[in-house]
Amino acid sequence: MKPFVYSPPKIPLDILYIDEDVLVVNKPSGLLSVPGKELKHRDSLELRVKAQYPNSFLVHRLDMDTSGIMIFALNKNTQRLLNMQFEKRMVKKLYEARVFGNMKARNGSINLPLIVDWPNRPMQKVDIENGKSALTHWRVLKKEKNESRVELMPETGRTHQLRVHMKSLGHTILGDRFYGNAKEISLADKLQLHAKRLIIIHPKSDKQFTFEASTPF
Repeated sequence: MKPFVYSPPKIPLDILYIDEDVLVVNKPSGLLSVPGKELKHRDSLELRVKAQYPNSFLVHRLDMDTSGIMIFALNKNTQRLLNMQFEKRMVKKLYEARVFGNMKARNGSINLPLIVDWPNRPMQKVDIENGKSALTHWRVLKKEKNESRVELMPETGRTHQLRVHMKSLGHTILGDRFYGNAKEISLADKLQLHAKRLIIIHPKSDKQFTFEASTPF
């Protein structure tokens, strides 16, 4: 495998929604959610958003390789209230992915606890005794020659949860440079995982808001 070089896409912010309290952005694959420790890894969605909206505050993250919806608060009180929704698992998340092989069942759930694979961090692994609980529901949308397109609905938000859970079923997400073998990585030029839909309760109106970003693959 070629050594990784951070080269995030140089494209304008894709703003899906904005009001006085909430900003919703469609993050491209290949861009960090927050700045890395090294100077060469500073470019991130958080810094790009702050350059245009200095009063913005991070609420949650996506993996660098994952594309899709990220929500920012535009004041500290909104950040606090949205953080509470994520912590209490009130936020509903829907992802779409292309995975290796034809999945036999039409839907199912994966309930496997996860923990950091310390010698290989940031990779994660299943650990029944010491891992943190992680639950993912999945549904097949379409089967093709040697792949399946699936919807993934995580109830928890562990690091790399969807990537490790799909690998545990023997259906690694295509283009996954961490968990895929050479063939699985070669079948896509980037990770085929997209945060497609996010449902929150708007902190000011108390009404349910649904945000969607079309799948780029």
